[in-house]
Amino acid sequence: MKRRPLGNSGMDLPELTLGTWLTFSTAHQDTANALVAAAFDAGIDAFDTADVYGIGDGERALATALRGHPRETYFIASKVFFPMSDAPEDRGLSRAHILDSIDRSLGRLETDHLDLYQCHRFDPDIPLEETVQTLGELVLEGKIRAWGTSVWSAGELRQATEVAESLGVAGPSSEQPRYNLLCQEPEDEIFPACSDLGLGTLTWSPLAQGFLTGKYQEKGPPPGRSRGSNLNPQGVFLINALDSAEAFGRVRALAAVATEAGITLPCLALAWCLRRKDVTTVLLGASRVEQLVANLEAVEVDWTPELENAVSAAAAGPHIDL
Repeated sequence: MKRRPLGNSGMDLPELTLGTWLTFSTAHQDTANALVAAAFDAGIDAFDTADVYGIGDGERALATALRGHPRETYFIASKVFFPMSDAPEDRGLSRAHILDSIDRSLGRLETDHLDLYQCHRFDPDIPLEETVQTLGELVLEGKIRAWGTSVWSAGELRQATEVAESLGVAGPSSEQPRYNLLCQEPEDEIFPACSDLGLGTLTWSPLAQGFLTGKYQEKGPPPGRSRGSNLNPQGVFLINALDSAEAFGRVRALAAVATEAGITLPCLALAWCLRRKDVTTVLLGASRVEQLVANLEAVEVDWTPELENAVSAAAAGPHIDL
């Protein structure tokens, strides 16, 4: 597994990172344990989670799966922003919520520090200075090695960096944008901004919430136990594609390209993300070890100019929020 630098943070990550949004919960601890073990076997030592995943359950399951692995042998990232209870103050990027949330996340993750702490969304209701100052203090205290963002605009990233410089504290080290063959928006503004600012990127939804696996059919019900069969919340983004004839047409065209190249459609989609030097690591989710192992072949794909042209033609069209 090759590694890439996380911007100017001084850290590097494997090309693939194991994400934990939907699969990890204490109710499925055996699956979480197996996925983490398979990830280590493949050279993946980076794991991304968030406090809101299962309202803390995802962090707990990940911690249990990581037991027995020395803390210095893995990279762990979590996030803060979304409501964790009905309490009005238990959300957002205020100083009070960040300080409370980091301690709760550290407790659930059974560690004394996070390698990366990410602002899960931008908070327009809290002064950016307050958020940046608080995160900078957490870096100085050693509770986090670096902080980053998720789904922030290029302007917000530039503003956060400027604020950090003016306050004399650590600025953001990374951004986590959605990026896949059907949603290529980061190429327009996010990747250039991250390059200018020295930020790494952890891209998510490389398989467009499973739509780029080819398992969904244009006519007929979604497969049982898939995200498409449970649109809220697991498959919320799939609503944007399941009724779109154009989206299905693009997937069929991409599947044909994959077949011609002798690889699976998921591997093609993952390799397409990795072809960009702007991408530090791709967040890869899986519900079974077999899925994870099969998709690891993406790092071995030889991305030729001919493959680039074929994929570009097949994927051409407007962005789809997937």
